[in-house]
Amino acid sequence: MVGQGALRECLRDPRVERILSVGRRSTGQRHEKLDEILQPNVADLSPVQDRLSGYDACFFCLGVSSVGMKPDEYRRLTYDLTLSVARILAAQNPGMTFLYVSGTGTDSSQRGRSMWARVKGETENALLRLPFRAAFMFRPGYIQPLDGIAPKTWWMRVFYQATAPCYPLLRALFPKYVTTTRQLGCAMIQVAAQGFPKRVLESSDIASVRCPGSTG
Repeated sequence: MVGQGALRECLRDPRVERILSVGRRSTGQRHEKLDEILQPNVADLSPVQDRLSGYDACFFCLGVSSVGMKPDEYRRLTYDLTLSVARILAAQNPGMTFLYVSGTGTDSSQRGRSMWARVKGETENALLRLPFRAAFMFRPGYIQPLDGIAPKTWWMRVFYQATAPCYPLLRALFPKYVTTTRQLGCAMIQVAAQGFPKRVLESSDIASVRCPGSTG
């Protein structure tokens, strides 16, 4: 869902000249500045690493829910996968800015009770140590999908269908913790282009980013 939003904003933004989408499935989008690599095993990009150079930024939007998942498996799909991709990109693009979508509640200390928060914190800390030109951690809270964007999993689709009528109320009551796929994608582009005073952006920081031509 986050990746769909980021891609939509990249296609719309004239500052973005070229886009390479890497994933297991096609985005379903056709655009003159979009190229795709379909890679069955996204944890190992070595077979396609020669196509990954020459880019200014990476928007890393892959992620899984920890619900019902064993700690070792969650760590493999969160920490191990992310770092395997990031290390290749850092070697291929030393001037790259890396933006990682994490989540509200991530534990940078890595000592809290929540397993997912510790793993996310460990992942963020490791990314910040890699030799990128810059790296930013995005921690959105509730994300409202717009523009026909929908989650991939059925239970998340049901959740968002049920909560969609409540979005105006949620935004009014909890403005610091509510954003949209549109604002998140827009903020990622702006931070990649202009930077940000903080390396870790909480949901309120994401909401504070003002983007040229943003539609909310």
